[in-house]
Amino acid sequence: MKPVIAITADVRVADSEVINERRADFAPRGAVDAVLAAGGLPIVLPYTAPELSEELVNTFDGLLIPGGPDVDPTFFGEEPIPEIGRTYYKRDAFEIALVKATMAAKKPIFGICRGIQVINIAMGGTVFQDLGVQDPSCRIRHAQAAPGEFPTHHVVIEPHSYVRSILKTDRSYVNSRHHQAVRKVAVGLTVSAQSDDQVIEAVESTQNSEIVAVQWHPENMWQEFPDQLEFFKDLVKRSQHN
Repeated sequence: MKPVIAITADVRVADSEVINERRADFAPRGAVDAVLAAGGLPIVLPYTAPELSEELVNTFDGLLIPGGPDVDPTFFGEEPIPEIGRTYYKRDAFEIALVKATMAAKKPIFGICRGIQVINIAMGGTVFQDLGVQDPSCRIRHAQAAPGEFPTHHVVIEPHSYVRSILKTDRSYVNSRHHQAVRKVAVGLTVSAQSDDQVIEAVESTQNSEIVAVQWHPENMWQEFPDQLEFFKDLVKRSQHN
């Protein structure tokens, strides 16, 4: 049996051209295809009431949290600054609860972009609401103008990290579409990659390999840069043990 990988859905706020309805749920096609290429069986998981998370965990073997809008800063004890982007409170509440339930069930998680931030917040960490305003050391363009499938800056990978064992390199060339990033790292996580201006680009579990998360978008890169598919192969492999 192929392991089932749940991909949490984003929500289209505007009217959908197909069904003429607001708040249609969707998932990134690149992530779906990457899970399939890695040998997993993807399912798209729309947000529901947070209290249903424990039941929903029984429907999948591994969890993938993809990119999306900014996280409501009240979830990490802050008020929104003027530079914050669009948020969607119900998705935030659901994904935070789902991360906690998945961790309690000891099932593997992979986070992408927003996903790394949601995981960190769920575990008690914080994020920069806007790098340009809140991080004076930020000097690299992290919201690229280039097409999303192309890399634009490098990340330095910790030599003995789990991420290093996945990519098998100390320096990777990645894409970058974000203006937020992990700020205070949650207890239970450790930094496994940073950009040259010290923005946190990847984290992982301190005690095991249950959590891996990156700030870039491997789901957009893997067809041109096959090494990025290794993240999805790793998630599928970790999910086979459940």
